[in-house]
Amino acid sequence: MPAQIQPVRGMNDVLPAQIGAWQHLEASARELLTEYGYEEIRVPVVEHTELFKRAIGEFTDVVEKEMYTFTDQGGESLTLRPEATAGIMRAAVSNGMLRGQRHKLWCMGPMFRHERPQKGRYRQFYQLDVEAIGFAGADVDAELIALTARLWHRLGIARVRLQINSLGTPESRGLYREQLTAYLRARESQLDADSRRRLEGNPLRILDSKNPEMQELIRAAPLLTDHLDPESREHFEALCNTLQDIGVPYEVNPRLVRGLDYYSRTVFEWITDALGAQDAVCSGGRYDGLIAQLGGEPTPGVGFAMGVDRAVELLAQAQRIPPGRTPDVYVVVNGTRAAAAGLGLVERLRNELPQRRFELNLGGGNFKTQFRRADRSGAALALIVGDDELARGVVSMKPLRQEAGQSECPIGALAAGVEAALNLRG
Repeated sequence: MPAQIQPVRGMNDVLPAQIGAWQHLEASARELLTEYGYEEIRVPVVEHTELFKRAIGEFTDVVEKEMYTFTDQGGESLTLRPEATAGIMRAAVSNGMLRGQRHKLWCMGPMFRHERPQKGRYRQFYQLDVEAIGFAGADVDAELIALTARLWHRLGIARVRLQINSLGTPESRGLYREQLTAYLRARESQLDADSRRRLEGNPLRILDSKNPEMQELIRAAPLLTDHLDPESREHFEALCNTLQDIGVPYEVNPRLVRGLDYYSRTVFEWITDALGAQDAVCSGGRYDGLIAQLGGEPTPGVGFAMGVDRAVELLAQAQRIPPGRTPDVYVVVNGTRAAAAGLGLVERLRNELPQRRFELNLGGGNFKTQFRRADRSGAALALIVGDDELARGVVSMKPLRQEAGQSECPIGALAAGVEAALNLRG
């Protein structure tokens, strides 16, 4: 016997028993985004590698170490998307969606990063990505955060808290970067290997280090919030005031810098203590210079990405997964003629009662086996289609979840009989 082929490490199957939580989260998000005026967009899973180098930054961990990049048969370097914002902005530019227009967009789907798999971090993972393009004020930053707060409330997820910060403009951040670099170079012997590597390309990311031995050095580093330009400070204060006004609690985390180079001004994360080391569930911020970097007209933008895998895990921990839908009616067939007629009978019932769910016994089985399947299905009612019943123009009905006797119903009135039996149970 050939050896079994196992899934690729870090790329997991979502089984039918788990899918209900995913569908509940996705449906809740779609409904909420529609209420807030966001429209769905779908972008390719594969993009030119240059898109991510230009958008995310060549010296980020994502581009340097984590992307799935390959050369196709035409000699082009292509990459499985590690995130969705760059692709959505590329779509806005290449499809002429800008030119003074404003858009509120969202997409959902798989992303790919070659990371060390652990709980809450996979190599194929799923994100809900939400973007507002063409909006410059702090009001849209606040609305996006309010949207996420409302989503947690609807899902019943309580173990999350909001952290916010401002990165300022690229110019003010550049001045801060010089001061931070000077501080870190004077203490280079205290840096771990990863931080020494980041010091050359992206020193702000050192502030994100989780190494316990680095924390004292990081706490003493200069603060970015002390070096904000006046406009960024005003923007951030407006955001804080609005969040207070609408009752969304937050913490200012001056070490929050985010791992992608395109962010400016507002950055935020929803974090949790329920997922171990992977504490970020939803992260985002403003990227006012990104579209210009990709060849479009300078256009402000802000958005976030929510880790669907992690949010599903929080749903499970909170025991807020709705029960899966079971069939209302299970149809048992008994006899050669009944087996041939069963599918046609059930299809007619589906036409007449589209609000009801029917499951037809398939693959044979004796009477006892079929009733065992009917009971396991969770259906409230069994229909028994037998050769004898068909000859008399009737179908037997048997309640499965209450003590009641079996009855017969004329085939011509079966839809009304099924509905009456199910309503009687309710």
